[in-house]
Amino acid sequence: MHYLVASFSHKNCDIATREKMAFDDSAKQATLAKLTADHNINEAIILSTCNRVEIITSVKDCPLAEVAIFKALEDHSDLDFKELETRADLFENEGAVHHILSVTSALDSIVIGETQIAGQVKEAMKFAADNGFCGQKLTRVMQYAFKCAAEVRNKTEIARKPTSVASVAVDKAKKLLGSLENITAIVVGAGEMGTLACKYLKANNAKIVIVGRNREKTSKIAAEICEQIDIASFDELPYLLNTHPLVFSATSATHHIITEDMVKPCDFNRFWFDISVPRDIGVDSSGNLTVTTVDDLKDIAQTNMLQRADEAKIAYTIVGKYTVDFFKWINTLSVDPLIKSLRDKAEKSCEVELAKAIKKGFVAKEQEEAVKILLHSAFKKFLHEPTVNLKALSNSPKLESMADDLQYLFGLGEEATVLESYKPNKQQ
Repeated sequence: MHYLVASFSHKNCDIATREKMAFDDSAKQATLAKLTADHNINEAIILSTCNRVEIITSVKDCPLAEVAIFKALEDHSDLDFKELETRADLFENEGAVHHILSVTSALDSIVIGETQIAGQVKEAMKFAADNGFCGQKLTRVMQYAFKCAAEVRNKTEIARKPTSVASVAVDKAKKLLGSLENITAIVVGAGEMGTLACKYLKANNAKIVIVGRNREKTSKIAAEICEQIDIASFDELPYLLNTHPLVFSATSATHHIITEDMVKPCDFNRFWFDISVPRDIGVDSSGNLTVTTVDDLKDIAQTNMLQRADEAKIAYTIVGKYTVDFFKWINTLSVDPLIKSLRDKAEKSCEVELAKAIKKGFVAKEQEEAVKILLHSAFKKFLHEPTVNLKALSNSPKLESMADDLQYLFGLGEEATVLESYKPNKQQ
């Protein structure tokens, strides 16, 4: 078994490419089904955010699984197989686990230390698990990733000032306008990103109007943030776009919701921030209208990264430690070394007691081989059922506690925790 990750992010794909690769739940379901139907892929998770698409898999053969991944993405995105192959950052085994831990700990984000990614990873894993595409193999590494992310947050100051794409967008708006106090900002979308944008705007004393499709949900979110937030429907959006200077759009739509025909000439400067992928705004900057996308925020994100460079070094040390610890832990879960250790201990005990019996005259020397065969047969029979039961647990979560219990009860020690069957470059 091998871990394999195909990564497409702000580092290797522009926003137009990431738009084509973005997944809604329906597309995610279909692609996960296609991936896990391939003989070489055991389990799969798809993480799709505004900054990245990560295909996280447990596989039998990495090169063959790569082909299956690119074919599935080609069908989903209409991007050419060769382009996908060229753009992808591929990580195997130790590299894959290190990458998963880094992503979950917000070290690979466009905004270092951002607060959303761990939740997005959990949602991606839950979706895959609930639909039968993620089992024990990926669950193990994902649980380690969540523990690692928690330690990075607790033992570094990388997230001392909570950040996100939404906060960076609001910061940029503040720099452009000098102050957001009493400026009316239109927030389109009442999801997580839209809610964050509202919170940052409120912290800067802006006036806020949330535009949502579900008025009840939108009203509830607005009330949780601030009583002074106004609610508007999508029917009112064309009017709002042409009467206020700031727009932050963050919906989960798969198509443009702000189009050219909605834009009217205005005698004031307008700054629109599209913090969705796929993009919500199908309008280019022109005249006194400036449209900013996620990728346009990289200058502020770069400053953020430089400010947190020292903390990032500490965080990467934690990620490295967790990566090593993960494989040490995986080693303890191998059934074969445990069974071998049990058998070796039984055989050694028999030989020691037989030697004592011969020395004391309880067994004649000439009978040694016959008695040895008898004892070997007896302990082999005795260990047959435990061996069968242990092998039956090899893909069960119970194995983890059972292995610990057996090592403690029989004093098996370190020899039972060596994973002889795991070789990073060995095909299984």
